Amino acid sequence: MNSAPGRWGDLRPRLISAAVMLAVGAVEIWLGGLWFLVLITALTAIMVWELALMTAPGDSIRALALAALAALSLILDEGWPSVPAYWLFPVMALAFYLTPRRNRLAAALLAVAIMVAGHGLFVLRDESGTPAILWLIGVVIASDVMGYFAGRLLGGPKFWPAVSPKKTWSGTVAGWLGAALVGLGFVLAGYGTWWLVAISPFLALAGQMGDIAESWIKRRTGVKDSSSLIPGHGGLMDRFDALVGAMVFVMVLTRVVPLPIGP
Repeated sequence: MNSAPGRWGDLRPRLISAAVMLAVGAVEIWLGGLWFLVLITALTAIMVWELALMTAPGDSIRALALAALAALSLILDEGWPSVPAYWLFPVMALAFYLTPRRNRLAAALLAVAIMVAGHGLFVLRDESGTPAILWLIGVVIASDVMGYFAGRLLGGPKFWPAVSPKKTWSGTVAGWLGAALVGLGFVLAGYGTWWLVAISPFLALAGQMGDIAESWIKRRTGVKDSSSLIPGHGGLMDRFDALVGAMVFVMVLTRVVPLPIGP
């Protein structure tokens, strides 16, 4: 009897994560343009602030400065005339690496990943339309929810016990299956080609790696949550870590082949 709360104890935070991501998608659909850029810039800056405090506890002034740098970089990147991201984002990496903090290299890499994700969300909406954003969010949510229930119900060998002791192979594979089903749904709705079904599990895997990356850095820095912005449920990085990993994958993929989804 006592095992049930432990088994399902983190269901509520995961449902909150799904709700937050759906809310972002809904706002994106209704607003777009400048207002969507403002939203993404704010989310990105807050996650950079959280990462800065996680890796340099107590250094609130520098954390705020890094958050401001993140916001300025996105605004310059998407502004007119724009400054290329490959000029701006290495500055963020250097800012993390050259300042006193724990795990400087990992923090610098994760900071760039957050910046790429923020940039990518705006670009994805602009170039591929709302369906692509909804596919991205849908895959991340389906992977997380199906992986959660399969992992708790089926159990089995751990996926990467040294970094994420709760994540199982059964849950990981179930997440891939859920992602493929989301891709199939978009194909049947007429928003993509069959390649979308094949790509979706890899997108889910990238999201899982984003979750694992944040878990790793939290373990290395000795913190439970990225922040306390959401009372009782952690911070924005805790809610968007998988979305960051998935978005980085999409940005890399689109540099090789066109994304098989569109308006």
